[in-house]
This record gives sequence, C-alpha cells and structure tokens, in this order.
Amino acid sequence: MAYAEVLPKQRSFGQTMRRDAWWVKPFCVVLGLSTFIVYSTWAAFQGTHYYFGPYLSPFYSPELFGVSPHNWFGGKPAWWPGWLIFSPALLILWAPGGFRLTCYYYRGAYYKAFWADPPSCTVGELRKSYRGEASLPLILQNVHRYFLYLALVFICILAYDVWKAMWFVDPATRTARFGLGIGTLVLAVNVVMLSGYTFGCHSLRHLIGGAVDELSKKGVRQPAYSCVSCLNRRHMPWAWASLFTVGFADLYVRLCSMGIWRDYRIF
Repeated sequence: MAYAEVLPKQRSFGQTMRRDAWWVKPFCVVLGLSTFIVYSTWAAFQGTHYYFGPYLSPFYSPELFGVSPHNWFGGKPAWWPGWLIFSPALLILWAPGGFRLTCYYYRGAYYKAFWADPPSCTVGELRKSYRGEASLPLILQNVHRYFLYLALVFICILAYDVWKAMWFVDPATRTARFGLGIGTLVLAVNVVMLSGYTFGCHSLRHLIGGAVDELSKKGVRQPAYSCVSCLNRRHMPWAWASLFTVGFADLYVRLCSMGIWRDYRIF
C-alpha cells in the first residue's frame, strides 16, 4: 500500500489555532522595550542632571569625561566633534547596550515582538524562509561573549559608585561623612539586579563549565557553575527587573538634581 506524505500548509501571518491571548506577551515586550529605548536615548543625549551629590546615574558611569566631580579625565575632550552634542553617556552606553542587545533572552524576545519571527509559538509569521544567525547581520550576535567581559567590569564600577554614594559632604565642615540616603539604596538595588542578570548570563555559564567533562572534579568551578545556573533559570525576570532598576536609578538621580524629588537621608 502506498502512502502519500501530507505536508502541513504554512500559516499566513497571525494565523493560529490557539485560543489563548498569545499576543499579550509580545505586546508587553514591545511596550516595555520601546519605553526603555526612548527614555534611555533621551536621557543619554541630555548631558545634564545626571549626578546629585555623591550619586551618579548608571547611564553615565563611568564618567570618563564630564562636568561632575565623578569624572575620570576632566571635561569635554578636545577631539569631540563640534557638531555633535556632548554627553558623557555617549562614550560608554554602547557597552551595556550591546550586552543587552545581543543577550540570548532579549534576542528571542525582540525577534518575536518586533520582527514577528514568529509572533508566538504555532502562530504564522511574516518570513517564509529561515536563515538563522549564520550570516550577516545576525551573525554579529555572537559577540555577546565579549560584551560579557565588559559587563562584568561595569558591575564593579557601579558597585564602587554605591560605595561613593555612602559619603556625603557636610556643608559646614566640607568633609565627607558616612551616611545612607534613599538614593544610596536605589543605586544599591540596581547593582543587585544588574548582578543577578549579568551573573546568570548563558555565556558566563558556558565559560565556567561548558567545556568541562567532569565538573565535580574541578574544585571551585562546580559551585560557581551551580550558582550561575541558578541565576540562569530566572534569566528573564532578572533581565526585566534590571532594565527597570537601571532606568529608575537614572530617573531618581535626574529628578533629585532638578529639585523635583527630595533625597531623604536615613542617617
């Protein structure tokens, strides 16, 4: 007896047999990422109100060149193009931005939400063929592992910013005294969330134990791998929580600098 192979007909865009509200998740991703992209781009080009006392916005850290007391190498460099708005954030945001852009979770999220590739599981997509990430431009996503190294450095710098945010200058004596403000907590929570996101990175997990056959015999690498794996299992929540806290940290410092919000000292 002969059997004819029946191939399923390719679904048209948006076609599905699903009865649930599958479109809610990609819609929320579009809304969340679009809001962050618009705000962070606007904040990066401002070049003002990015510091307040000992607080420095994470969008501007490290401040390589700038007008605040937190700058490393002085004010606006002479080589900066005269036609381009100067902002310290433009010198450094490419690193954490590149880390998120090439992140394995975010890639899957914005491929579905922005490119409808596919919009959701078992939902018809726009593209008729599949090339993966083996050719330009998407092959460049493989640089994620290198952005990871930069992200680890940024975590150390932001942690140091939290330490600096614990020292407040006394107007009377002009000396720095140890203290704690709401802004200190905001910056500290941001570092915790960014650390949870960064240390749960798929590339870091592979770097620690991906090429090892018997991890249990490699000493400290076994608990390190278990720790990264634990964070990696919640990579999506860490990604969104850290996206919110880094944006809110900039907003908090900005509004305090503008005099709209008051930073309360705990002690």
